[in-house]
Amino acid sequence: MKSMKDYSNSINPNWCPGCGHFSVLRAIQIASAKLTIPNEELTIVTGIGCSGRLSGYINAYGFHGIHGRSLPIAQGIKLANKKLTVIAAGGDGDGFAIGLSHTLHAIRRDINITYIVLNNQVYGLTKGHTSPLSGRGFITKSTPYGSTEPPIQPGILALANGATFLAQGFSAFQDQLVDIIVKAIKHTGFSMVNVFSPCVTYNKVNTYQWFRDSLTNLDDITDYKNDDYQSSLNKLVETNGLCTGIIYNKAPDIGSYTNSNLQKPLVELDLKFNKEEFSNIMESFK
Repeated sequence: MKSMKDYSNSINPNWCPGCGHFSVLRAIQIASAKLTIPNEELTIVTGIGCSGRLSGYINAYGFHGIHGRSLPIAQGIKLANKKLTVIAAGGDGDGFAIGLSHTLHAIRRDINITYIVLNNQVYGLTKGHTSPLSGRGFITKSTPYGSTEPPIQPGILALANGATFLAQGFSAFQDQLVDIIVKAIKHTGFSMVNVFSPCVTYNKVNTYQWFRDSLTNLDDITDYKNDDYQSSLNKLVETNGLCTGIIYNKAPDIGSYTNSNLQKPLVELDLKFNKEEFSNIMESFK
């Protein structure tokens, strides 16, 4: 049996007291323990931002990539070694601004990784300005008269691009978040988990209490079917994206990267070649 402590290291997180990211970190550790993932077979990939520090706080392999690039790195790791459990994590700016194109194509490819978005609707590391998920009218140092742009809807965007597993959690709903991450990791395909993770320092609008008052918990809806695409899309529209639970869950397509057996992963291939083969390769460039 493993416990959360098995996935903790000696590095103390330096997030602001009360930051929702503490809860996301703990949920990943508990979920990993529930699944008894060997530490050496767990890889956490992050980008830049407050969320980027997460890869350094877990007793597993960690890769701190550049801004918006956690997903291509995570996909490469998974394709090179399918035995690894790969989790990519990043903020809403990381995934829906500079990294938006990577997010869309990762969803389409449906590679068997889990993507956790630590969504606080603001750029916290750079002292507070609007992100693509900030609400219209959101006032920051860079938008003193309020943001004029409507926010991206990450759930609708994911479904429109063929997501096979979509869920949303809330930092204050720890038990539900753990359950979501467990099921996301077990899903054979690309799993996207959007977590409402309040920034207590720079976002005084989307607070813990605001989310408690605004969120609809899908687990409380007994007749909700998360395997029906139209129902999932309708629920996102009805709640304006403010819902938690597993929104959509279906088996990945046969033709996805996940189920492809056309080639062994790199770690199982013999990549050595002799001097003659090397000479032939070099000769071809003349």
